[in-house]
Amino acid sequence: MEISPIGTFYGDAVYKYDAPRQGRLFAGHPGRIELAPGNNYEMALRDLEGFERIWVIFQFHENEGWRPTTRPPVPPKGRDRVGTFASRSPYRPNPIGLSCVRLLKIEGLTLYVDEADLLNETPVLDIKPYIPMADAFPDAKAGWVEEQEGDLWTVDSSATFAEQARWIAEHSDFDLESFAQVQLSRGSFSKDVFDSSRRRLTVDEQSRTGVLAYRTFRIHFSYDETARKVNLQRIASGYTAKDLEAGAADPYGDKQLHREFILQLSS
Repeated sequence: MEISPIGTFYGDAVYKYDAPRQGRLFAGHPGRIELAPGNNYEMALRDLEGFERIWVIFQFHENEGWRPTTRPPVPPKGRDRVGTFASRSPYRPNPIGLSCVRLLKIEGLTLYVDEADLLNETPVLDIKPYIPMADAFPDAKAGWVEEQEGDLWTVDSSATFAEQARWIAEHSDFDLESFAQVQLSRGSFSKDVFDSSRRRLTVDEQSRTGVLAYRTFRIHFSYDETARKVNLQRIASGYTAKDLEAGAADPYGDKQLHREFILQLSS
């Protein structure tokens, strides 16, 4: 069987840790699907614009290999892993993903969408309309997912964090507030919202504080386990002063942004 991509998705999520756990948690971050020209896809798109949602079948293009079990963001009680076929893990025997996204509009061969959990430059394999009558089963049992612990936590921001996040959003494509909301609002294992196995998260249980890494920035927060609340306190650069010296290597092309951030807003 031969499968060729019909187009490519373009959006804000560049690195794996940028992608939300579910697309509906990423509302307000529109992206687009650009279909390949010369294949009569214009005709294939006819009548699709009347649908509010579409299924996007895509390739997990940055993953290699697969695992028979996986550790979900919120595992079932008494276990830390589930079978891959009982999960949405991107590490599968065939690296194929399925996402139900909101269709905003269609212009030529470009579909503008929102609530997508795809990485930038994801190959798109197929598109199908979402039909509530056939695709929605709200009373269906959800297996181990129904046994999950880890209710939603409230995530709010200090005035300092809000100002810093707004400045960064105005001067780059980075949305640190949405990223923190997605990463910290949901319990990550049966005991706590903060999963020590996540490489970009460190927590000090004694002081009830933590640091969440977003690319080369660091989000400092505090939390109240009893109230199940997280407070985003401030943003700091992940670079040292020596890293930001003139002439230093700049592999991510963002050191000037950090220099200006530190000059204007770092605390």
